[in-house]
Formats: sequence, structure tokens, C-alpha cells
Amino acid sequence: MQTGISTASLFLRKTTEESLPCIQSMGVRNAEVFLTTFSEYSEDFAKSVAKTKGQVRVYSVHTLNTHFEPQLFHVYDKTRADAFYFLELVLKAGRVLGADHYTFHGTARFKRGTQSGEKDNFPAFIKGFQDSCALCEKYGVTLCLENVEWALYNRVGVFSTIAKEVPALRGVLDIKQARISQTPYEKYLAEMGEKITHVHISDVDENGKMCLPGQGTFDFDTLVKRLKDVGFTGKLFLEVYRDNYDTLDELQRSCQYVDEILYKNNCYL
Repeated sequence: MQTGISTASLFLRKTTEESLPCIQSMGVRNAEVFLTTFSEYSEDFAKSVAKTKGQVRVYSVHTLNTHFEPQLFHVYDKTRADAFYFLELVLKAGRVLGADHYTFHGTARFKRGTQSGEKDNFPAFIKGFQDSCALCEKYGVTLCLENVEWALYNRVGVFSTIAKEVPALRGVLDIKQARISQTPYEKYLAEMGEKITHVHISDVDENGKMCLPGQGTFDFDTLVKRLKDVGFTGKLFLEVYRDNYDTLDELQRSCQYVDEILYKNNCYL
């Protein structure tokens, strides 16, 4: 296992172009690049970012998911075609950056009637994932569905139902989103199991406020042991919001804190 930082943690502190040099200056080896707007979904933009990455490995890309991901499952052909157009742009950008994973939310559950899942159309979901995975594979990218409270994978059972019919699908475990969903993260971990490619990590203080790993009460030793038990050897990305820490030095120390736990558990690669 290795630690990394999601550039989402630097949003509005650093631009996307400034984020990778910042991460390298901390001595962190891995990054997830959050492409935040349509103008960043291009090979030209990715080339400008790739020039700045130094020795940092861009493991995965993420987008502002509501831009086009829900429309990949749309019933209207033109809408769906436009969504796949943008997905392909992102995959081309990811290839330039060297990313071989795409962190995916899928549909959004903003309407009250969609949150329970009672009306979920799994045949339509599965078809959308099959088509999305096929396009990802064309660019050497693995599609990775993340557990997110307001998105498609908002409860245990969704991933396994889709992955049964879409064997190429992999998973992203988000500790923060499990907390928001009021579901123990280990239930998501058990469902995704060996299909987990990377993890979004954060901590929480005694008042329930999110903070950086090492500044709160979350048991990272147990998390690492549970990941090790399912054969996980991927990346643990710090993903917090800009108001969850004060200085960039805190990000660096947090990565070092997680590194020490990986060393202690003989998981550091």
C-alpha cells in the first residue's frame, strides 16, 4: 500500500496545474487528479498538468461527476451520446496524465424517490456500466465505482449487483462517504473486497467534524489490517476539504502518519 493526496484536498488553495508540484514538494509519490470543470477535460490541459507532475504518479482521475456521468444512463440517445463524448475526453486526458483508474459516481440520487433504491433500474445501470467499461478499456483505464451517499452506490448491495454482470468494474472505498451514509465502512469494504483499487481516507474529531488522518479519532490501524485481509495493495488518498486543515504542512504530516501505520503493519510498498 502507498499513500497519496487527491488534488480535491487542495481545491481553491491551488489550481489543478499547481497541485502536483505542491504534492511533490511534500515528498508524496501518488496523486488523484480532480478535473474540476469542462475546460479541464482535454488532452491539451492534461499536457500542461503532466509537465508539472515531476515524480508524482497520477494513479486516478476524478471529475465533477454531475457534469455527464448520470447522463451515461439516460434513455434519450442524444443525451447519452453527449455524455459518452465527455467521458472519452476525460479518458484521453487521463491517458496523458498516466492515470489508469477513473473514480466514478454514476447516477445522482438528488430526488427523494431515488434514495431508497426501490425504483432502481438495474438492467439499465448494468448496460451503462458495460458500455462505460468498454470505453475505459479502450484507453487502458479501469472504471472504479465509489460509495457516495448522494450517488448510485449509496448503500451496500448496489456494487455487488452490478459487478456480477460487469466483471471489469472495480471499487473505491470512501471512509467519509460511509460515515455520511451512516453505514460502517467495513460493510462497503466487505462487499467490494478484492475489487477495491483505492481508498479515500479522512479522519473525524470528537465533535464529528472531518479532519486530516492523525488529527481525529478514527482507527487507521484497524482499517489497514482489514484492507490487508482482503488482499488490498493499492493507494490510500487523503481527501478532505480546504476548511478541514490550516496549512499545507499538515497535509504532509498526515501522509507521514499514515505511512508510519503502513510500515508498522508491513504493508508499505
